Amino acid sequence: MVKIRLTRKGAKKRPFYRVIVAESSVRRDGPFLEIIGTYDPMKDPSEVKIDTDRAKYWIGCGAQPTSVVKKLLKISGM
Repeated sequence: MVKIRLTRKGAKKRPFYRVIVAESSVRRDGPFLEIIGTYDPMKDPSEVKIDTDRAKYWIGCGAQPTSVVKKLLKISGM
């Protein structure tokens, strides 16, 4: 099953996340199919950039967003 989820980047105690499309069986920072956005919780207010066209495409193909990504998609206007 394909999932839309977050992968962690950034330094220790300075998280930065990418919104990726990946198989559900691979590890968190493992191989992925596509990067569709970013999420930076350290900025005030937190910064969310997601390519909604690509997100709609992957959801149409059957990808399941995680609960956190669903919230981020609502924030980004999808």
